[in-house]
Amino acid sequence: MNLALRLLPSELTCPTSEDIQYANVNFLLFKPSVRVSCFIKKDDVQPSNYDRKNVTISCQLMHSHLEESFKRKKRLQVPLPLQKPDFVRTLLIDNYDSYTYNIYQELSVVNGVPPVVIQNDDWIWEELSHYLYEENAFDNIVISPGPGSPACPQDIGICLQLLHKCWDIPVLGVCLGHQALGYVHGAHIVHAPEPIHGRLSEVEHGGCQLFHGIPSGRNSGFKVVRYHSLVIDSESLPEVLIPIAWTSSSSTLPFVGPKDHNISNALGTQREKNVFVDSFSPKAGNGTTRSPRVLMGIKHRTRPHYGVQFHPESVATFHGSQIFKNFRDITNEYWLRYKSSQSREKHVHSYAHMQVSSASRHCGDSYRSINSENSKVDQLNKVVNGHRHMVDDNAEMTCLEKFNIANVHHARTDRKCLKLKWRKYTHLASQVGGAKGIFCGLFGREPKNTFWLDSSSTEKGRARFSFMGGKGGPLWKQLTFRLSDQSDECSKGGGYLSMESCEGSTETRFLEEGFFDFLNKELQSYHYDEKDYEGLPFDFHGGYVGYIGYNLKSECGVASNRHKSETPDACFFFVDSLVAVDHKTDNVYILAIHEESSSMTQWLDDAEEKLLNLNGSEIMGSEKQYLHPLTCSSQKAGFAAEKSREQYIEDVKKCLEYIKDGESYELCLTTQMRKPIENLDSLGLYLHLRERNPAPYAAWLNFPKEDLCICCSSPERFLQLDRNNILEAKPIKGTIARGATAEEDEQLKLKLQLSEKDQAENLMIVDLLRNDLGRVCDPGSVHVPRLMDVESYATVHTMVSTIRGKKRSDASAVDCVRAAFPGGSMTGAPKLRSMELLDSIESCSRGIYSGCIGFFSYNQTFDLNIVIRTVIIHDGEASIGAGGAIVSLSNPEDEYKEMILKTKAPAKAVIDFE
Repeated sequence: MNLALRLLPSELTCPTSEDIQYANVNFLLFKPSVRVSCFIKKDDVQPSNYDRKNVTISCQLMHSHLEESFKRKKRLQVPLPLQKPDFVRTLLIDNYDSYTYNIYQELSVVNGVPPVVIQNDDWIWEELSHYLYEENAFDNIVISPGPGSPACPQDIGICLQLLHKCWDIPVLGVCLGHQALGYVHGAHIVHAPEPIHGRLSEVEHGGCQLFHGIPSGRNSGFKVVRYHSLVIDSESLPEVLIPIAWTSSSSTLPFVGPKDHNISNALGTQREKNVFVDSFSPKAGNGTTRSPRVLMGIKHRTRPHYGVQFHPESVATFHGSQIFKNFRDITNEYWLRYKSSQSREKHVHSYAHMQVSSASRHCGDSYRSINSENSKVDQLNKVVNGHRHMVDDNAEMTCLEKFNIANVHHARTDRKCLKLKWRKYTHLASQVGGAKGIFCGLFGREPKNTFWLDSSSTEKGRARFSFMGGKGGPLWKQLTFRLSDQSDECSKGGGYLSMESCEGSTETRFLEEGFFDFLNKELQSYHYDEKDYEGLPFDFHGGYVGYIGYNLKSECGVASNRHKSETPDACFFFVDSLVAVDHKTDNVYILAIHEESSSMTQWLDDAEEKLLNLNGSEIMGSEKQYLHPLTCSSQKAGFAAEKSREQYIEDVKKCLEYIKDGESYELCLTTQMRKPIENLDSLGLYLHLRERNPAPYAAWLNFPKEDLCICCSSPERFLQLDRNNILEAKPIKGTIARGATAEEDEQLKLKLQLSEKDQAENLMIVDLLRNDLGRVCDPGSVHVPRLMDVESYATVHTMVSTIRGKKRSDASAVDCVRAAFPGGSMTGAPKLRSMELLDSIESCSRGIYSGCIGFFSYNQTFDLNIVIRTVIIHDGEASIGAGGAIVSLSNPEDEYKEMILKTKAPAKAVIDFE
């Protein structure tokens, strides 16, 4: 039986005329009770319904344009020659995808001004029409990729209306936007011959203007990244749509890129060519028929509408920037032909007037956080302000800008003024037993309320500094946050914060806006002098140390949490004293922060005395109290998995079905393993774990009031912000066990490096992290200095990439974390839809696992890891989370084995240590 699916335009329900008359109703946003109803099996389609000439567009898309004729006459005037503008203003419609802000970054550079981003259900048609035809606010429109199908109204939002009604405005659809262009004109959307996600194909094109200056065909070097499970059926393509690009259905190849090379799609970097052995011609030289071709691009015969199935914004797509440049040129030439100089001048003045008016109306509003960036007025204000500064650097500030500056100045007068004192001890660490000796000597005898951000694996420059401390001076406090009503799927956020002071008093209050909002306000309340930390080579000078649990995704765009966490959703110490170890220079630092009216000199004196009196040999001997003799007794009970092998494999198969139907590109499935414990020396366990499995982003946290200890040996950085406002993410995707011999080990490393599946996993998350950083970074600054490096650890090889960008001046440290949390390597892509699907598959909360551990310094730098390879000790139980990325190439049995492999080191450490 042929299981290909047809998605028919006739499935869109036809509203009554009364429905259309309501300005606050978008009839394309009605959600069907069952999403699967969007799909119809190919075998069930009657030939008469499938005939493209007989396909009828649903009645809401045939709504009359008579009432809009006057608006269009205002826009389209007698064609007169004009000069090309220095900027192009794009409306970018986000279909809830995790790659939209990669397009945003591209367009910001190419167009000369950032686009306005709205989600596909932010505006109804009347609002969109107002900005397009009355305010003349945009020159073109780009429709983003996204999960799902254009046949499902909640997946595509207003985009079908836009494609049907905006026949006189240039439009570019990417992936889902491309499919929507075909679907709205009667083409059928079917399953692709196979799902292709994070994999490359070479593309042939017909020389259309969208591909001007780009080579074509076999061995041409035009390789593109594909993320799709559905395609436009080329047989159903109506006459009004012209195919402009295609590829062979079976032609994919792995990415092979230069090592340690700065790969930045925003700068149009040319990648090295690969040999591509397949042919695009219908017949090969020996007469055999090659695989059928898949549509990769279409354009409308008479409208300036284009679509590409692949992702030009991906870091691994060749000539991606050129496609956006070509669309910019298409837009300029279109308006040069159809707009008079008078109307163009009026257009620009009208736009500027609209912006100033909008700013004036809202100059009394307080500065909004990253979560409110999709506000229509905010978006328009940002674009016009960017335009004003680009066109005239001497232009006066808008009312909104002046208000923001005044607000910042006022806020600073209310800040707490913190002073930093520190002392440095040259080449001391190795004399007192290293970082382990210092921690055990200063804090190990009473490890309650202690922390240790432990760079226990420092080879190859992976990490350089370790930070440690305990309950300190008068500014010390502990924050414990729990989301409210987490089991209620309608919960929209908020939770209870408990604050314990250094004296032991506790205050509890409800945070309506959630933990991230509270932390943001706390960090922005501190005033400091940068001269205080001149000479320090690291960025943590005191502030918050702790963890953020996975369930705080509900404050980052996810509507709710299906499962309640047993542990607090966030726990932090505010640290006013600490010790830092520089593993590169062997130097040791002690630091203390205090308010201007107080002093921490006494703590510095006491810490210095203890530090200098440490005896390395005595410390190494005393550490034996933490290390139990290792035994291999078969009597010891192991960890019990939350799900059996069979259940986990079934969950992998569910993920593969979702991927096949286009609901996700990649799903990071996880589970939990648990073991009851009694009287376990948790610090001793951590010391044992760090010896067996050293990691650059390891951590020890002890929260005795919560009966909670965290023993973390994470090799993965989530996100870092340094003092130069550079953001860095280092996602890991792709893992393989170490070999028993040097030769086998090298073979396994090479196998991982050349694995198309692991490369696809990694590339998808790299593009996702580029998107997340793109939300808060300067346009054009996001780049990938290292793509798919292989790093080796005690038990595994891993594939690691590095993404960096320059933080925007109007984004706070917490804004950056909130834009990227949870780490994409633990969710999959698109992130929001993937997290919703994973919540429905997984049977319990991830808790601390999949969240992050690290610091937020009082001067708004931070460094956070991804919580993996971690033992959580809570309420008499040890738990370990593990999982892996499920992609279209995944084998369920292999995925189960990879999940077990990732638990091996921490589980064995617990069992051996008991």
